[in-house]
Amino acid sequence: MTSNADARHTILVGVDGSDSARRAACWGAREARRRGAVLSLVHVCYIPDTLPRYPAPPKERFDEAMVEAGESTLSEAKDAALAEAPDIQVETYVHIGPVAATLVAESKNARLVVLGSRGLGGFAGLLVGSVGVTLAAHGACPVVVVPKDGDGRETPADVGLGDVDGAGCVVVGIDGSRRSDPAVEFAFDAASQRGVPLVAVHVWNQATIDTDWPELSIATSHEAEGQLESLVASERLAGWREKYPDVEVTVRVRRGRPAEMLLEEAGREEAPAELIVVGSRGRGPLLGLGLGSVSQKVLHHAGVPVAIVRSGAQA
Repeated sequence: MTSNADARHTILVGVDGSDSARRAACWGAREARRRGAVLSLVHVCYIPDTLPRYPAPPKERFDEAMVEAGESTLSEAKDAALAEAPDIQVETYVHIGPVAATLVAESKNARLVVLGSRGLGGFAGLLVGSVGVTLAAHGACPVVVVPKDGDGRETPADVGLGDVDGAGCVVVGIDGSRRSDPAVEFAFDAASQRGVPLVAVHVWNQATIDTDWPELSIATSHEAEGQLESLVASERLAGWREKYPDVEVTVRVRRGRPAEMLLEEAGREEAPAELIVVGSRGRGPLLGLGLGSVSQKVLHHAGVPVAIVRSGAQA
């Protein structure tokens, strides 16, 4: 595939022949056009070491059939991607191996990995299964999951909201630690690329105040939110605002459950989000061991693409 030197210029999309993967390929095509990147479509065939003795064909023929089917799937996805963005460069690859492990390895050669929220075969049940969770938690670059709502209607990823610059905003969740910096940087860059505002959401409760902002003197919730808004803007966003002066930033401080507040902010009718950005895990006793509960809840319920940016991943 691409070399590490080309990784920052590659958008990788996992393709399995499902409608969900087609939407992911189209979203990835628009992102590749926006960033001047190469679109790399990848199909992973999981072929077991042993096959039933009867009535299965010889393993060699089975392997060939799986690869041929993968190539056909990739051809269809490539056609859909080029219909969306005719001027981009598209590469296709078939890999044989465990799906999650293969995609994690391939993420080292990409700037961004894109998956559909539901798929077939190895990608089936992405949001509750191991593939998407493993990739988001352990991938070497940010991962974007492109959704389809429950009743099968088109999402903004289908109708082009994410492709119409200035149509919405980017929403990013910020906790009280520097571990959210990679997600913040990704969100600023995404907003700049799209020419849309950035909404930075910080959700608090008394525990986060005691842990992250011990200098605050709180008399009322209203007072706390006012002080937190100022601190988030000055301590967590100031440097990024200087780096991305073209991005209009709004800071919203909410008290409640982080996932619910993020989704609520993303669903504002006056400026709906076209992308939600979260870190793979915030704080807590399992820090760094996997995909956190907030990220998983946002993935399960968001109606727009969600970017998971792991601390330490190349962005």
